[in-house]
Amino acid sequence: MTVPPDDIRATRPAVPEPANDPLVPKPDRLKRVPAAREVRDRIRQQASRIASELDKTRRLDKYELETRSRLILEELSEPEDYLGWTMVALASAFWRDQVAATPYQRRLLLLPHCLRDAKSCPAHYNELGLLCKGCGACRLHDLRDRAERLGYSVLIAEGSPVVMQIILSGHADALIGVSCLDVLERSLEKILLAGIPCMAVPLFESTCRNTKTDEDWVEEMIDTPYGPAKARTETYVHLLRAAKRMFQPEELEWLAPRIRGGPWLTPTDGAEPAALDPLASTEAIAYDFLLKGGKRARPFVTLAAYDAMTGAAATGAGGAEAATQIPEAVRRIALAVEVFHKASLVHDDIEDDDSYRYGHRALHRKFGTAVAINVGDYLVGLGYRLVAEQRNRLDAQIVADILAQLAEAHTRLTEGQGAELAWCHAPEKSLAPLDAIKIYALKTAPAFEATLYAGIRLAGPVQHYRQPIARYARHLGVAFQILNDLDDWQPKDENKRSAGGDVLHGHPTVLLALALKNLDGRDRDELLTLLGDPAAGTEALSRVDCLYQQAGVYEAARALVDKHHQRTRELADGLRPDALRHLLHYLADNLLE
Repeated sequence: MTVPPDDIRATRPAVPEPANDPLVPKPDRLKRVPAAREVRDRIRQQASRIASELDKTRRLDKYELETRSRLILEELSEPEDYLGWTMVALASAFWRDQVAATPYQRRLLLLPHCLRDAKSCPAHYNELGLLCKGCGACRLHDLRDRAERLGYSVLIAEGSPVVMQIILSGHADALIGVSCLDVLERSLEKILLAGIPCMAVPLFESTCRNTKTDEDWVEEMIDTPYGPAKARTETYVHLLRAAKRMFQPEELEWLAPRIRGGPWLTPTDGAEPAALDPLASTEAIAYDFLLKGGKRARPFVTLAAYDAMTGAAATGAGGAEAATQIPEAVRRIALAVEVFHKASLVHDDIEDDDSYRYGHRALHRKFGTAVAINVGDYLVGLGYRLVAEQRNRLDAQIVADILAQLAEAHTRLTEGQGAELAWCHAPEKSLAPLDAIKIYALKTAPAFEATLYAGIRLAGPVQHYRQPIARYARHLGVAFQILNDLDDWQPKDENKRSAGGDVLHGHPTVLLALALKNLDGRDRDELLTLLGDPAAGTEALSRVDCLYQQAGVYEAARALVDKHHQRTRELADGLRPDALRHLLHYLADNLLE
């Protein structure tokens, strides 16, 4: 029996059981592809039936997607092992109408390179993926040709951030993907969360070489005829694009006109400040830094919170036009939020002596510490100027309230950073998990709170939302920072970082606090001797990793992330309007996966 959507939400447990918790990483056994085509057909048909009964005006969130997929397997008496495959089938069926409502010329086909014969393929790679030669020796050529004849854009690559960049740049509005279940889970999840129409067909295996799939289903998806949808599903893509456009030179110049003017700075890594006009150099370096990298999540949150509180027009059927109609004052304050963030990054890079930011040399490595400090200070001033100048466009009390919130966030952030620096230089290195969490609550949570506060306050009174938003931001910020701790043990090629950077710099992290708590005296003392040595080699870092594993640090940290993630959902569920609740769910799910 199919459970109606409202009943599914009503039966959501306050704290989900680990086996059914969509926030807990799923074991590999839940990612098996049904071997028999007959079974795949039955699951797909049932998914289509379920999808036809769902409300298409709102996105299918992860909890409902997993819950309904489990029901499908239960009804068909199929094992839980097929859960991941069933979720892809259900999501694809749900989004089919929205893909159909997208013209062929606005669709993107993502194909995996492993459908080719790796030994005989003459193609080469570039930064976007495989450059197919069209030799006809594998099915890649046939599928690409079929799609391109209809007008599709085609990318042959592993699901990657490139796909999201293509969509957010405005070159495509819907996606059809073919990949293994692991890659679909990692790469397409954020696309579906954002409400971007997407259908996918999993590969039979995750071997990354000479694999196969249900090619007739891929062809069927490619051939999905264009036609109007009966209902438009809510989507954040237009607001995400609006946030991204703010950091294109033309729009940045319009929103925050440069006082010194002149050509945009395009120096090489070897450029020197002396080559710039002295009076314009600070502004030029600062604006150049604003244009480089970043997810633009903070201005998006401010725009989306404002939109949610004013009718959610930018996420609805006329979202593309509505997003362009967001008032200038709102855009400039959203921009200011990102400017403050960028200022903090400049100063953080100096304090941590990081070498790279966004794949480029950090400003203090490129121009010197003094210049970088000055540029960071300039960005702080620019942020406050952008907000204060809106007093001619907004009620003065609104501007004053937002300035006060931003100032509080700025102060708390510096207190958190100061606590971290004090710990780094303290002779005694005792650290309890709660102490690390308190530092995170100061360093990270205030920025999330300020971005949400600004958007809500721009739409009207905010008093009713102050306390729940502050608590939501605290849980979100703490979980986000713990994920950064875990992420620190995964090398980042784009920033040329090595794993274990927090250990090298001796930062107080939750991982370290958990290890100090769980290790015995000798191992604990050994761990302390390995901290804070930027010249430490791979052997020392490997030993820290072993101690962390011995102490069960990684599992405990992930459990903390799940706990704080669940708290964000509970707090969001108590807020209205629904558009704000949906935004808070999206924000936590997007940042904490």
